[in-house]
Amino acid sequence: MHVDHIIFASGPQGINADAAHLAERLGTSFREGGFHPRFGTRNHIIPLADARYLEVVEVLDHPAAEKAPFGQAVRARSEMGGGWLGWAVSVDDITPFETRLERPAAPGSRQFPDGRHLEWCQLGMKGLMADPQLPFFLQWISEALLRPTALVSDLRLAQIQISGSAERLSEWLGVPVADRLDGVQLQLIAPNGHPGITQVTFESPEKGTVVI
Repeated sequence: MHVDHIIFASGPQGINADAAHLAERLGTSFREGGFHPRFGTRNHIIPLADARYLEVVEVLDHPAAEKAPFGQAVRARSEMGGGWLGWAVSVDDITPFETRLERPAAPGSRQFPDGRHLEWCQLGMKGLMADPQLPFFLQWISEALLRPTALVSDLRLAQIQISGSAERLSEWLGVPVADRLDGVQLQLIAPNGHPGITQVTFESPEKGTVVI
């Protein structure tokens, strides 16, 4: 189980402004990702070390955004002003998680600006919407070179602070979770209001320790 990426929903200024602001704070640059035809969203990517990335996402005026749980989640977070939406863990085989959660994975795809196509399947977006401390699961389908986790960076994801419960997170993931998962420190704090990601800490060669 790999901590794959973290997701930031754009706010009133829009995806370009938010991606540029985050990249400047982190001492790096972002890449235009493309759009998700099944979800009615588009994204920009900030590569991270250790085969991870930061995804900045924006909902589009598209019929899919009204139906797809991911589009609904992005819209809801953006209407609250934007900010941390959630996180994802990738697995080699999503089938055992489908069995345990008693629901099928949904297909996902992204079309690059140059026309290339990236595919995966994902599970648990409705769980994230109901309880934002929970990550969703994904299994990559496209070859490794197409994945955003293949982008190289020295910017490291150090810690995710989550308002939530280690017990609930362990139950969801199916593995014991204390203060670390796949090399990323998890700081679980007692819920104060809504559960979910409250801040993320990065280690940047250019900026040092950055907390967002």
